[in-house]
Order: sequence, then C-alpha cells, then structure tokens
Amino acid sequence: MSAPPRIVIIGVSASGKSTVADGLAQQLDVPFRDADDLHPAANIRKMSAGIALTDEDRSPWLEAVGRVLAAEPSGIVVACSALRRAYRDQLRRHAPDVCFVHLTGSRELLTARASARGGHFMPASLLDSQLSILEPLADDEPGVTIDVTPAPDAVIRAAVAALSP
Repeated sequence: MSAPPRIVIIGVSASGKSTVADGLAQQLDVPFRDADDLHPAANIRKMSAGIALTDEDRSPWLEAVGRVLAAEPSGIVVACSALRRAYRDQLRRHAPDVCFVHLTGSRELLTARASARGGHFMPASLLDSQLSILEPLADDEPGVTIDVTPAPDAVIRAAVAALSP
C-alpha cells in the first residue's frame, strides 16, 4: 500500500471485527478505532434491549465513523459492521479511498461466538437481523472477503496478504 491505508473491517456481530481490526492496525502501524465506541447512547440502549437498529438510527453513527476515517492523515483501521452497501457508500463520501475487509463465517460459527461472549451490548439474538440485511461487497466495491473460521492470527495474516500490493 503506497497511500496511507484507510481500512474498514466489516461484518456481522461476532465475526471478529474488533480483534482483526486491532491486529491489522498493529501490523500496518496505524491507529485502530472501534465504531461501536461511536454509537449514541440511544443506539446502545436499543441493541442492549434486543431491538435492531433502523437506517435512521445508523445514519448519525455512520457519519461519525466517516469523520473518524477522514480525519486520520496517517491511515487508520476501523471495525464497523457496515452491513449494507448504502452504509459503505456513506463512509466513502467521507473517505473515498477506503478499502473494506468483509469478515464472513457460517451462521453456526457466528452464533456460537455470539453466545459465548460476555460483556457486549449486542445480544446473540440480533445476529439473525444482521444476517438478514447483510449485503456482501459488490464487485465494484474496493475490498476483500475473508473467512473467519481460522484463528484470528491467520485471519489477520490473510488480510495483510490480501491488502498488500
């Protein structure tokens, strides 16, 4: 990568976005930011109560994520679900050079991971709502898709390799 990387790790809950994004940021020596930290309190309350967010709920949050992407001159890796193309388009309006890494896995794997983790505001019960709205990367969107079945270190290595020139 010659230009400072602006990378968004996307996928449904429990796909390992934060872990992979943090590891990738360390490999690339750029900052890491978790978009979950940018959710308004109302969004977190809704998700904690098992209520799926609407596009209206997500729009201000995606604007905040886009501003974070655009504001980092040295590059950045952000973990953000960005499940629909319209959400990714919103991020691209702020950072046209952004590249996406879409983490995928089987419903069974993701359900097991979501059920096993504790201390996260996103309950496993919302996984189906995320899978139902997920729009995989289109051929004209800059990015790669990586399976998350292997261990996180292997997923991070695959991301580094896929993003290298």
